[in-house]
Amino acid sequence: MVRTTIERGALEAAAGGIAPAVEGDARVAVELPTLILIFGVYAGWLLVTHLYASWPSVVVVPAVVLLLTLHGSLQHEIVHGHPTRWFGFNRLLGIVPLSLWLPYERYRHTHRIHHDDERLTDPLDDPESYYWTPEEWKNLGALTRGFLRTEQTLAGRVVIGSVWRILRFLHRELRDLLRNAPKLRATWLEHLIWCIPVVLWVSWVCGIPLGFYFLAMVVPANGLQLIRSFAEHRARPAVRERIAIVEKSWVLGPLFLFNNLHALHHEAPTIPWYQYIGRYRKIRERLLAENGGLVYNTYMDVARRFLFRPHDDHPHPMGRV
Repeated sequence: MVRTTIERGALEAAAGGIAPAVEGDARVAVELPTLILIFGVYAGWLLVTHLYASWPSVVVVPAVVLLLTLHGSLQHEIVHGHPTRWFGFNRLLGIVPLSLWLPYERYRHTHRIHHDDERLTDPLDDPESYYWTPEEWKNLGALTRGFLRTEQTLAGRVVIGSVWRILRFLHRELRDLLRNAPKLRATWLEHLIWCIPVVLWVSWVCGIPLGFYFLAMVVPANGLQLIRSFAEHRARPAVRERIAIVEKSWVLGPLFLFNNLHALHHEAPTIPWYQYIGRYRKIRERLLAENGGLVYNTYMDVARRFLFRPHDDHPHPMGRV
C-alpha cells in the first residue's frame, strides 16, 4: 500500500511544516550568513562550471560536486523557512535546480511530511523512510531483496543508491503524473522551465556534456547527501529514539550545514545552521538522554559500523508506527 497524494497532503497539513520552536528560538528578519552563503554557492557554481574548458577535470568535477552538495543543504534550510521571513523570496532562492532531477516544490512537500515526528520511519507515512511494511517485503523477489540489502550498507547506499534513489523517485513521479495527481503537472512544468537556463549554461555556455555533468557531478553529489541521511533515523517505539546524532564532524558537518546534529534539527528546525553548534553544546545531555544514546562519533564511526553491514532490516519492526 502507498499513500496517495491527497493523503500525503493531509499528513503535511497535520505536520504543519515545521516543528515547534524551542525556548530562546528568536527569529531575525534576515539571516545574513545564510543569505551570503546562498549567493556564494550560486556564484561559485557559475565560476567553476565556466572554467570547465580551461581547468583540469580533476579540479572542476570535485569542486562542482561539493557546490551541488552544499546547494542541496541550503535548499533544506530554505524549506524550513530560512534565510528570511518572506516565503516567496526564500522560494526563489531555492528553486533553481542545479541538480536538475529534483523539483524544489516536491522536496519541500515531502520533507514537510517527514517532519511529522510521530510518523517518523513509518513505511507508508514517512516519505523519507527506508523501511517496508512486512507485507510489502514478503511480496518482493529474492533479487530485489538482495539489491535492497546491499543498498542498506553505507557503501551500497553511496555507490548504488546515488543512482537508484534518483531513478526510483522519477519512476514514482511519472506514475503519479500519469494518474494526474493534484498540482503535480504544474510543479513539474515549473521545474522544467527552471531547468532550461541551467541546461543552457552547462551545455552551451560552459561546454560540459550534459550526460557528463549529470553522471560525474550530480550523481556523486547525491551520494554525498546520502551519507548524511544514511543513519539519521532508526525505527523505535519512542519518537525521540528514532533520531540520531553524528558528533565531531568537522569535514562533512559544515557541508551538511550541521544537519548531522539531527536530533537537534528535528527539535528546532527554525534555528539557522550557524547556531547549531552553540545550541547543541547547551542541551547535549538532554538530547542524548531523549534519543537513547543514538550517537555516532563522526561519519567515520558510521562507516566503521555500516560500510559493508546493513544499518537495519528493511521490514519495519512494528509493521506500522
